[in-house]
Amino acid sequence: ANFANSFVITNDLARKITGANFSKIQKLQKKINKKGKAKSMVVPANIAFNQKKKIFQLQGKNVIGVIEGTDDKLKNEYVFLTAHYDHIGEKNGNVYNGADDNGSGTSALLEIAQAFSEAKKNGWGPKRSVVVMLVSGEEKGLLGSKYYVENPLFPLENTIVDINVDMIGRVDEKHQGNPDYIYIIGADRLSSELHEINEEANQRFTQLELDYTYNAESDPNRYYYRSDHYNFAKKGIPAIFYFNGTHADYHRASDTIEKIEFETLHKRTNLIFYTAWELANRPERIVVDKK
Repeated sequence: ANFANSFVITNDLARKITGANFSKIQKLQKKINKKGKAKSMVVPANIAFNQKKKIFQLQGKNVIGVIEGTDDKLKNEYVFLTAHYDHIGEKNGNVYNGADDNGSGTSALLEIAQAFSEAKKNGWGPKRSVVVMLVSGEEKGLLGSKYYVENPLFPLENTIVDINVDMIGRVDEKHQGNPDYIYIIGADRLSSELHEINEEANQRFTQLELDYTYNAESDPNRYYYRSDHYNFAKKGIPAIFYFNGTHADYHRASDTIEKIEFETLHKRTNLIFYTAWELANRPERIVVDKK
């Protein structure tokens, strides 16, 4: 896609562009800050600018592992687990390691994949097939998951759920001192059963605080639309998104491994595994009962 670059201008340039209206804009900004409600005004201006764009292409790859189901009837239904392994890269000489975003999610999925694989070796393999997909291009617009749903390796009509994990290794400001929580997003949007399965798994095994703040349709952060599960949901596939919230190191070079809270990461990974296990082994696939 050929989008225009975004850029930031100074107050002095804004004053030159808007002229006599600049003071009105400043007053409007003060009202917005005071009341916390959006306001706008139209400012006529003639603006011309030139932008130089440097375009280069990179090839991203999704990485997929499959634990084939053991039930002859159910192995052709698929439980997907997704996490993006890309991050921002290097900028101005700084390496953006992305330990939480999304090293935590990819690590959790590797552990879950190993658990399913070990279970199968020991004669307890999942009845449905479990697909673990580490996707690329999330930071550039959910590109890897978009590519997959447009070019699926397994029939989308037989893909019963997507379990998406994007940042589960840290504690946000709201939960300082109480790390045993996780934000749950999207579980009830298409299937009330998916919501109930996750709730029951938590009650039985992990007893975390399940925080639904970001699941609200009115939430201004719109996280439901901002991670890879959304491309599955757009195809009518129920999806659940596990998320620890943002922190001061979000999308900064300071998102490093020594700040990961591994015990908390472990507890959250357990919940995701137990939810996936139930979805992979229950007799009936979850029902899509919402638009």
